[in-house]
Parts: sequence; C-alpha cells; structure tokens
Amino acid sequence: MSLQCGIVGLPNVGKSTLFNCLSNAKAQAANFPFCTIEPNVGVITVPDERLNKLAELVNPQKIVPTTVEIVDIAGLVKGASQGEGLGNKFLANIRETDAILHVLRCFDDENVTHVDGSVNPVRDKEIIDYELQLKDLETIESRISKVQKQAQTGGDKQAKIALEVFMRYKIALEQGKSARTVKFDNKDDEKIAHDLFLLTNKPVLYVCNVDEASAVSGNKYVEQVKQSIHEEEADVLIVAAKIESEIAEFETYEEREMFLSEIGLKESGVNRLIKAAYQLLALETFLTAGPQEVRAWTYRKGSKAPQCAGVIHTDFEKGFIRAEVIKYDDYIRLGSEAAVKEAGKMSIEGKEYIVQDGDIMHFRFNV
Repeated sequence: MSLQCGIVGLPNVGKSTLFNCLSNAKAQAANFPFCTIEPNVGVITVPDERLNKLAELVNPQKIVPTTVEIVDIAGLVKGASQGEGLGNKFLANIRETDAILHVLRCFDDENVTHVDGSVNPVRDKEIIDYELQLKDLETIESRISKVQKQAQTGGDKQAKIALEVFMRYKIALEQGKSARTVKFDNKDDEKIAHDLFLLTNKPVLYVCNVDEASAVSGNKYVEQVKQSIHEEEADVLIVAAKIESEIAEFETYEEREMFLSEIGLKESGVNRLIKAAYQLLALETFLTAGPQEVRAWTYRKGSKAPQCAGVIHTDFEKGFIRAEVIKYDDYIRLGSEAAVKEAGKMSIEGKEYIVQDGDIMHFRFNV
C-alpha cells in the first residue's frame, strides 16, 4: 500500500527545505516564490526499529521497509483557485493525495522574505484554507449542475442521493467551512463523498516550521496555530526544517543521535512527521520475516487477515485459507519462530481476524 501526502503552504515557509529532508528527490529551495516549477515526488523510508531487531534474529538477505510518497507543491498564493500564480495546476496535483501536510512559517528571519510582508501563520493558514475551499466549491457546483435536473425531474434515485450530498457540501463551503466538517451517517453517502476527492475533505496535519531555539517546545506562533485549529479534527507538529536539513547531512546514525541529544530532541522531526502521517490516516504495519527478507507492510487499521494478505499479492487474498500469527514481542523475547511454536505462542487465525500493528504474519492460500 502506497501512502501519498501533498505538501502545501505559502511561498517561503520552508516546504521545499522540508521536502529535501524527507526525500531523496531534491526540490529547488530558493528565496523566491514558485521556484518549484514541476511537482516533485519523493519516496520516504518509514522508520521502524522493529525491522532491525527482527533482522538481528533472522539474519535475512535483505531488509525492506515500507515507504511513503510525498508530493511537493509550489507555494500557493491568494487567488490560486482562480489561477493566480501557479495555483490551478498545483491544486490539481494534490487532488488524489491521501492527506495534506500544511506547512506554516512560525519563525522570524529578515533574510527570508514573506510573500505577505509579515509572519502570521494563522493568516497564512486561512489564505490556503480559503483557496482550497474555493476550488472545492467549484467542483461541487459543477457536479450539481450535472445531476440537478435528473434528481428533480427524472426520478433518478441515485441522482437525488448525490444531489443531497453535494448540497450539504455546498452550504458548508459557502460558510467558509472545510468539507471535512460535513459528516454522513450511511455508506452510500460516504461513497459519493469519497469519490469527489475534495481537497478540504482530506486529513490535514499542520506542520509548524520553527527556528532552532523553538524546536523542542515551540513558540508564540505555534500557540497561535493551536488556538486557531482547536475546533478542527487536526494535529500540530513542530519541526525545525533548517535543523532537519543539517541532520540529513550526517553520514552515521550515531552522529545524528548525538546532534539530536545536544539540542534536546529524542527523535528527528522527519521521523515524527512520518509517524504522524501514519496516525493521521489510521495506518498500521504488519511484518513478514524469513531468510530471504524481513519486510514491513502497510495496511488500514481495522483490516482483516485476507485484506492484509492482499497487500502482499491479490492471489493471497483470493485464495486465503488461514494466517499464522506471531506477536512481535513474543518473537523478540523467545528469539526464533521455532521457539515461538514450541512455546505455543503462534496462533492460527481465520478470515475474521483483525490484524494488529506489529503482527508477524505468514499467510496460507490456495489459488
């Protein structure tokens, strides 16, 4: 399963610097708007220490972590939804992403110009929200025009249901609210809503880009952001992108850990951001372990064993028979699969088993 997040924000808030830290792909980071002319897509390795501990016991030929895709979008400005700057093109690029990472400038630096002349992350957030809402309203009005006649005069039941969904979104967006504030009670409505791919219906994580002195506990700008989103279903993450770019230059794990310790951080902002994105999308990881490879696989929280088998290969899901499950802690404590079996700690699970984060899975199937 591939997770894709789109990074949005005004110009010069640190988006491309953060993207460079997150990914092997290199976006052009420069002190002027629209320096990222084409969308950059980078692939991030998801940090998971469990893989390394398993590999120490299994001694596989290779370790395969799971990954996250990040799409870096050029800085949006006022009027982006109407095509100002490079708005229309780049709003389209994030339409099919799974989540939005909204980067906000929460640092003072007279050497880095602000597109609106002053540092005010709440104002910046509202500008982006407004542009995304306008784009969604455009989408909704287009859909309404297509189904309204069928719903009102044609007796089309599905068109009538769709129109009701569209109208609820239209009312909310016209009130300056994001689509994610609209909730539905049944699966038919939810399916229609999902298929719209509305920008403001995506889960959002606000990433406050701060200076080095504020990397641990934040600052007044971060507090302003927290207050402004207290009614939203959203989280805030503090990251010092400049520090993260320095961490990325260190060649060894030990050097990175020493640097983090010196500035009072237990974990890099990049790692915390990836984990926060997972939590944002209710994603978890199951593991497979054998002499060829130790590997992490991403699945939606609450998925049953056959669905997780399908993450590896569709044939596994079609011909699913059973799953042999070892809890990660049992494997580490006992030291091998054989020892786990001998201790009676391997369970045999059927189609209704809900996979848990960290489960070590072996699927039996027949096609």
